[in-house]
Amino acid sequence: MLQLSQSLLNRPVLSLRTGTTIGTVTTPIINPNNLKIEGFYCDDRFSKQQRILLYQDIRDIMPQGFVVNDQEVLSESEELVRLKDIIKLGFTLIGKPVVTQSKDKIGKVSDYATEVDSMYVQKLYVSQPLLKSLTSGSLSIDRSQIMEITNRRIIIADLLQATPVRATAAIV
Repeated sequence: MLQLSQSLLNRPVLSLRTGTTIGTVTTPIINPNNLKIEGFYCDDRFSKQQRILLYQDIRDIMPQGFVVNDQEVLSESEELVRLKDIIKLGFTLIGKPVVTQSKDKIGKVSDYATEVDSMYVQKLYVSQPLLKSLTSGSLSIDRSQIMEITNRRIIIADLLQATPVRATAAIV
């Protein structure tokens, strides 16, 4: 099931063991190499520090929040050696400019949809500049259209351009 990014953020982290809230999800940790959410930054309710909740430690995502086994799944960033480089990048999707391979500016990422079972970002929602948005609205970009992701922008395959249709006169 796909969920928008805003529906995954600012939600409580619930412990199965104690039945209480142990933290609040604040920001996703996104791997720019494969657009996978590797985990989330959380505000730990007890230590009042920022911790990391890895996606594989999430037992379920319910309307009430993220369900985990217990407090022990919240890690400090120094403990996560394999994610060190991704955490250091601080990659974010929201606000990232989107351009085509032929250098046409499309707009900026305003939201994204994530498959919650695999935590892969499946769609990017791009808001266009004011003039373009009046004529065509916002765009939905599938992950298969993405060619390259850099720290500065997202490059997608060229969009189909509408070609004017010529009316031909039928000769009878």
